[in-house]
Formats: sequence, structure tokens, C-alpha cells
Amino acid sequence: MQDRFYVANHLRAIGQLLALKRENPFKAQAYERGAHALENLAEDFDAFVRAHRLPAIPDIGSALAAVIEEVYQTGESYLLQQLRAQLPPGALELSRVPGLSLKKIAALHDQLAIESIDALKTACQEGLVRNVTGFGKKSEAKLLADIAQLAQPSDRFLLHHALSAAEHLLAHLRAAPELIVAAATGALRRRQETVRQLIIVAGTDQPTAIMDRFLCFPAIRTTSELTERECLAQLADGMKARLIIAEPQSYIATLHRSTGSRAHLDGLAQLAARAEKSVRDDIDAGDPTEIAANGERGETALYRRLGLPYIPPELRENDGELEAAAAGQLPDLLRLEDIQGMTHCHTDFSDGANSIEEMAQAAAAMGMKYLTITDHSPTAFYARGVQIDRLLAQWEEIDRVQERVAIKLLRGTESDITESGTLDYPDYILERFDVIIASIHARNKMNSAQMTDRLLKVLQLPLFKIWGHPLGRLIQSRAPIECRVEEILDAVAASRAAIEINGDPHRLDLEPRWIRRARERGIKFIVSTDAHSTRGMGNLHFGVAMARRGWLQRSDVLNTLEPAAFARAVHP
Repeated sequence: MQDRFYVANHLRAIGQLLALKRENPFKAQAYERGAHALENLAEDFDAFVRAHRLPAIPDIGSALAAVIEEVYQTGESYLLQQLRAQLPPGALELSRVPGLSLKKIAALHDQLAIESIDALKTACQEGLVRNVTGFGKKSEAKLLADIAQLAQPSDRFLLHHALSAAEHLLAHLRAAPELIVAAATGALRRRQETVRQLIIVAGTDQPTAIMDRFLCFPAIRTTSELTERECLAQLADGMKARLIIAEPQSYIATLHRSTGSRAHLDGLAQLAARAEKSVRDDIDAGDPTEIAANGERGETALYRRLGLPYIPPELRENDGELEAAAAGQLPDLLRLEDIQGMTHCHTDFSDGANSIEEMAQAAAAMGMKYLTITDHSPTAFYARGVQIDRLLAQWEEIDRVQERVAIKLLRGTESDITESGTLDYPDYILERFDVIIASIHARNKMNSAQMTDRLLKVLQLPLFKIWGHPLGRLIQSRAPIECRVEEILDAVAASRAAIEINGDPHRLDLEPRWIRRARERGIKFIVSTDAHSTRGMGNLHFGVAMARRGWLQRSDVLNTLEPAAFARAVHP
């Protein structure tokens, strides 16, 4: 009989191979979620299997349950064996190299019998890969550079991954009656794109009970640096989690110090030294329990000591926020509740998982007043880009659904920006949309001059458009496109265009420094989800977090407008 971590590893491998085959991304995600569910299972895993009650675990359906029982009992999975047999040997390992598609992996195997990253590295060094179909000298050199990067394993995790882990850990700790308050701090609280380590600060006057509770968290594999009030643990997925236990009256100061950033704290310390005050003492602002239960209120008192207003965690980078606070010029940052409409959403007309009606109902359930249906355009054939005949059918379906839902539906597209700097679809079609998101999905590796020219051309088109996931990055996977960003921002400001802040946690594009540069030019934004399913609408809070890190206010964001005003603002 196998333990839940062993089974979870098999589920994750199945998900990765399904993703590599690109047959059904949602099925691949289901296996990943199932693996995560097992790693975080607090109850007796063996009891669930013996009682055939696995589907009672969230994110475990009947199909996953059958695979789990098979691996639990036999140590193997027929589905995993089948997937491995269908793919070239070593495909899963080789897929870790950026840009290696299944087709290219197959070519490397067929022509050079490459089955591992080490073998690929050797073949590149010997100049053999450049002769394989689909490769050349440049791609061979890039493979070597990418392999070298892989040899330096990243210890950072994407924001959504870290946030999910923190929520599970906090829920576990909050079940302890001895806990007064707990919060995730560090880079996660500042909503950095990636997080190296979870930091949890817990306020209690019974530290032993809380430490014992932490140590029995189901996903913990190993612990170190264990003291009465602090412990570093490694979770099943490799992430590190640090617990810091503070007395109630020290909670706010501990929360603030551990939130950082170091540069922000150093800046505060310099202000405090000049004012002969301290930002490290305990907060004395009333009942300790009450103060501990409201971090912002307590931290407000801390900043007030230095004559400053409260500075939100997303701004604490010592990048002008201290000076702005001292001058009374901190922005009133965008809030999640400011968003009125769900933008950049895909349906099953292209590569989405849900129908127009399902997406509309999900957006309405979140309190949204409008939804933009922005499926891919024809050039994105790999994403079932919508040809004109199907587009007309989609418009008819939008009209039918509109009669059944209260939320306003807007006809849109995510139109590819072609290599020549034009928009996909002819003008007579583009003019009929309610909203156009213009994005680059192909030819990402053009040089800076070529890419800049491509974008400048599309921005000169008279139609209003929203520049979608602008620099095209995939965090930890694909670098941003090369272009002269400042020049392009000048062109956006001179045009009718706006810029998207993409909430997909793998993108989070634009990054905050460019958001600020765009805001200084008076450019408007939308905060989007890039949702390909109803579940993906949850990306909204990641987009809002990036907007806040870019100092955006409600007035900077178009989808804070009411439906009619938004429709007027974005109409082509």
C-alpha cells in the first residue's frame, strides 16, 4: 500500500503528460488539483481508500478516485504507463526545457535517440542538434542556455501556488482555539509574482499549542530550525514555510517586520532615526487581542508614529512610497470591489471550457455587471480561433443568452496582432465588435527593432483597442518580448488605446514598473482575468494585486465603470 505523497506524484506525472499532449488542458489541471488535494489531506488517507470514499475529498472525482485506488494498491497506474508508451522516451523530462514541443521532442528522439536533458546537452555541445529537422544553430545555442538555466533550480513558486498553500496552512492553524490571529506575510503579502518562502505570523499567548498544531500540518515533510517560537518546514511540493509565533502585544510589529521589503524597512528605520522614534517597539493602542485581530489598524498606528499614513503592503518596496506618503500623495489604491465588469474571457467557441451562458452566470454570481466575450481570432488556430462563420453564430448565441441573464454581455475578440502589425479579422468585422483586445501570440522572438515596429503599426490603427498581456511573458517560463517599451508607451498615450493588466497568475502582465510608467502618461487600463473557464474568473484578484503594485487608482481602470460608460469607453 502506497502513501498519499507517492500517489500524488503519480497524479502529477499524469497531469504533466496530458498537458504535454495538449489534448485537454482541463483534464490535466484536474490531475494537478487532485495531487494537491492528497498532499493537503488532513484526514486518514487509508481510511478514505478502504471505505471507497475518495470522491468525498474536494477536487477528487470518480475518475481520479479509480486511478488513486489503483496506484495505492499496486504502486502503478495503467493510464500513466499508457501515456508514457504513447510519447517518446524521456518526453516528460525533456518538456522541462522551454520551447521543446512534443513534435520537437519526437524529432530529437527519432534522429538522435535523445531521451534525457543530459543527452540533449551533449548533442548540442557536439553540434548535432542543428542538423535535426526544425532546429538550427541559433536554436541549438538557445537550448544550451536554457539547459544551463535549468541546472540552477528555482526555489521560487508562482503567486497563486504560494497563496493556495498559505490558505491551507492558515485554515489548519485557525482551527486551534489557542490562536488569536494569524496572517501570511513576506513577499506573499506584498503580492510579488513569485514567492521563495511562506512566512506565517501567529499571535497567541500559548505558543506550544500553536507550534504543535503547525507541526501536524498534513503537507509538512520535514522541519528544521525548530525553537519554541519559530520553525522552518518543507512542504510536499518543495515550498518552504516558516512559522513565527508572537505574543499578542508584539503581533503587529512582527507582522510589519516580516512583511518587508528590506529596502522599505531600512527606509523607515532612517526616518525613525532622524525623528528619534522607533518602529520596532510593541504597539500600544488598546487591548492587545483587539489590535492583533486588525493588522491594518495596528500598522496604521505604527506609521503614524513617523508622521506617515498607512502604506499598503503592495507598495512597500522603497520605490517612492515613503516620499509620497510624507507629501500626502499616496494613491487611493484600486480595490477588488471597485471592479464592475469581467473582461477578457474565453468560451467553448475557442479554447475555453465553459459555454457563454455558464461564463455569464459565473460572472453575475461574483457581482459583475458586464462580461466581455473575447475568444481568439482565426490566426490562433491552435486555440480554435473563431472563423467568421462561427463568429456570426457566436453573436447569435450571445443574443440568446442575453435574454436569459441580467448581466450585460459584450461581443468582443482577442484579435491576434499579426507579424506585419495588423489585426486579425477584416475591418468590417472589427468595427462590429463591442471591444477588441489585441494580443501577440506568435513570433514572440522578433528582435527589439522588429517588435517595436510591429506594435507601433498596430497602435496607429484608428480602432480603439486594448493591448492584451502586453509583453507576453510567462513567469519562470518565457521572457518578455524584446521591444522599446518607453517608446511604445508614448505611442499608446498618443493613440486611443488602453492597456490590459492580465490576471492570469502565469502572466501577471504588465509588471508594476511599466504600469507606473504608463500611468504617468495618463494611459487607461483594464484589469482582466484571461479566464478560460468559470474557475479562471478567480484570477481577478491577482490582476487587482498587480494594479495596486503599479499604484493604480479606481479612476485609472476602465472596468470600474458602469456598463454603459464602459461600453462607450472601449467601443472600436
